[in-house]
Amino acid sequence: MKHTLLAVALLSVAALAHAETSPAKKELINKIVQLQLPNGDGIARQLTEQPVAQLLQQLVSSIPFRVPVEKRDALGKEIQADVKKYVDDVGPLLRERVGKIAPGAITPVLEEKFSEDELRQLLAAIESPVLRKFSQLNAEMQKGVLDKVVAETKGQVEPKLKALGQSVEKRINTAAAPSPAGSTKPAIK
Repeated sequence: MKHTLLAVALLSVAALAHAETSPAKKELINKIVQLQLPNGDGIARQLTEQPVAQLLQQLVSSIPFRVPVEKRDALGKEIQADVKKYVDDVGPLLRERVGKIAPGAITPVLEEKFSEDELRQLLAAIESPVLRKFSQLNAEMQKGVLDKVVAETKGQVEPKLKALGQSVEKRINTAAAPSPAGSTKPAIK
C-alpha cells in the first residue's frame, strides 16, 4: 500500500513538473508571440471590414427600390464617408484589443502543443531572413497572379458579368414595376 501511495505521489509530482513551463520555453513563446503581433492588424482589419461589407450588401440592394436615380450618386458618396468614419473609429479600437488579447490566446496553445525544441525550430523559421523576405513579397506575388488572371480572363468574364448585371437589373425593374390595374400575378412558391 505504501509503495502504491508513493508511486501515485511521484506520478503527481512528475505530472505537475511537466505541466509547468520552463523559463526557456516561456522566453521562446514570448519571442514568437511578439513576432506574430503584426498579424493582429489583419485580424483587426477583417473584424472591422467584414461586418461593414455584410451590412452594405443588405442595404445597398434596396437602393434601387427606395432612392430615385438622380439621388443615388450623392447617396453613394455619403455612404462612403460614413463607412470611412466607421472604419477610422472602430479600426484602432479593434487593433488595440487584438494586441492585448492575442498574447493571452496564443501563449497557452504554444505551451500545450509545442515542445521547447519545436519552439526553437519555429522561432528559427519565423526569424529566417528568407522566410521574412518571402512573407514581405507575398502581397506582390498575389497581385501578380491576380493581374494576370484578370488580363487573361477579362474577355470571357466581362461579357458574362455585364449579362448578369443586365439580367439582375431587368429582374429588379420587373419586380419594382407596378402591376397593371386589375391583373394579378400568381405568387411564386
